[in-house]
Amino acid sequence: MAGGFSPLLSRWLARASDDRVVTYDAGGSTTWRDAVAASERTAASLLDGRASLDGDSIALLVAPGASFVAAFFGVLRAGGTAVVLSPLHPPPETKFLCDDARARTVVASADLVDRIAFLAPERRIWTAEDAATGRSGQVAADPREGHPALQLYTSGTTGKPKGAVLTHSNLAVQQGLLGQAWGLREDDVLLHVLPLHHMHGLAIALLSTIGAGAATRFAGAGSSARFDAAATWDAMECASVFMAVPTIHAKLFAAFDAADGPTRARWSRSARALRLVTSGSAALAVAIGNRWLDLTGAYPLERFGMTEIGVGMSNPLAAPGRRPGMVGTPLPTVKMRVVDEVGRAAETGELWIAGPSVFERYYDRPEATREAFVLEGGERWFKTGDTVACDSDGFVRVLGRTSVDILKSGGYKLSALEIEGVLLEHGAVAEVAVVGVPDATWGERIVACVVPREGREEECGEERLRAFAKERLASYKVPREVAVMGDLPRNALGKVLKRELARRLTD
Repeated sequence: MAGGFSPLLSRWLARASDDRVVTYDAGGSTTWRDAVAASERTAASLLDGRASLDGDSIALLVAPGASFVAAFFGVLRAGGTAVVLSPLHPPPETKFLCDDARARTVVASADLVDRIAFLAPERRIWTAEDAATGRSGQVAADPREGHPALQLYTSGTTGKPKGAVLTHSNLAVQQGLLGQAWGLREDDVLLHVLPLHHMHGLAIALLSTIGAGAATRFAGAGSSARFDAAATWDAMECASVFMAVPTIHAKLFAAFDAADGPTRARWSRSARALRLVTSGSAALAVAIGNRWLDLTGAYPLERFGMTEIGVGMSNPLAAPGRRPGMVGTPLPTVKMRVVDEVGRAAETGELWIAGPSVFERYYDRPEATREAFVLEGGERWFKTGDTVACDSDGFVRVLGRTSVDILKSGGYKLSALEIEGVLLEHGAVAEVAVVGVPDATWGERIVACVVPREGREEECGEERLRAFAKERLASYKVPREVAVMGDLPRNALGKVLKRELARRLTD
């Protein structure tokens, strides 16, 4: 059922007369009034006389900031489905996404148009600037809550990316859940440094902030620039909320340790003034979480989210109730099951999620959609593919992706994330990823791929790290090999591509 008018757009359009600031970016500040008006003009430009885009996919390659916000809401207002691209994508990947989504129109920042020029023969290309200053007048499109709003591609860590179709209602429910759970309010300012072509940067960070009527300060990173740790520390003095992934948190403290005393003192004052710091998209090393605790008095708020569901569970807003290494409990409206290999309830097993924020389907992949869901007890359960453990209080610990983080060696099931967490306690280890490679004797041979801290390479020798691990882990969990590397292969959001890493080890 399509339902009533989009609640996502209702919240957006309700700000049409608001003269407070909604975004800060390299071009300055933009008010809600101006941003909503720009999105209406963008919608009219894209419609070009049509009544509605009727769900057509519109690809966006727009730099983070006011232009992106206007373009995104312009697509939705016109009845289209947004497909967000990244300048980090090479041309073949950009073409794959546009082809897969059947996007015949691309909206791009003027300085990014050259990157998609190769698409022009088959597609109409607008600059975001032209679209936002073009047609004006009443937009007649009437997007409903059940209509598609966003086609967000999975990260591809376990296979070729699939387009998860999220409806206006899915996104609106997520806005409300996170606004309430994290106490987001109109006087908040989010410091935004995440890519916008992922769930974390777009829906969890940006749209939740917009849904609360708060402002977003784009720090010049995200999808169009390299992350700048020093600039991010500097920008914290103008923010109250900061959301990041573990890789960013680690880079921030690397920059902090390299800074001089007065700079560290200034950055410390800004960090302590933040109302909320979150971490997600991967497991946060407890050592990094404790750095925030020592610096600000609060451990970062960890949560569990996925492209297909948004945020499903969260630690509490009150800092004393947060549990390091755990992702909290289900949010209101989110239902959770933990099941064993045959679908029976278990304390440790695969996580299933149901609720109104769960996506509708994978675009043009009916078989993948059928495989992703289980109909049981009147609910449509999404099989997350994550293995978790649940304690007696209902708090969840993610043990890893069932396919790449749950390793089987010598008859034991091992959590790669647990082993990684222990190795990260070693002062010489900057980064680590634990993978399993095929082995005739063990089934999988456990290999720790380690990036040493500069100047401490000798401390990361195999025997030294194995001895360190033996003091902290059961013998069967200790990696059989240590591979020292210069870096780890990652996707745009910082997740380690473990399949690629295992392939390198076996080539």
